[in-house]
Amino acid sequence: MNEREIEALHFAIRGRVQGVGFRYAMINEARRLGVTGWVRNRRDGSVEAFACGVPAALDALVAWAERGPAGARVDECLIAPIAADSALHDFLQRPTVGDPLSKTD
Repeated sequence: MNEREIEALHFAIRGRVQGVGFRYAMINEARRLGVTGWVRNRRDGSVEAFACGVPAALDALVAWAERGPAGARVDECLIAPIAADSALHDFLQRPTVGDPLSKTD
C-alpha cells in the first residue's frame, strides 16, 4: 500500500453498541477490508475507533459502522479525519476508557 494513499478516520459511535458484539464484528470487518487500527468501548456506552487504510476500504468501514452488526442499533456515527499511524499493522481491541474524545485518555 502506498503511504500517500493511506488515510485515517476517528469514529465515535452511539446507540445500542455495547453488549452486542460491536467491537468484535468491527475487528472482523476491518481485517476483511485490510484496515488497521483499534476499537474500544467508552464508559458512556459509546464505541470509539481509529482506522487507517485506503479510501475505498475506509468508505466501506464507515458504511458498515453506520449500521453495525445484527443486534446493534446505531443512533449516531461521527466520523472525523485524523493523522494516519503507519505503526499500526492490525485492527485490535483496546481497553474501555472514559468520556468520548477526552484529551486525557
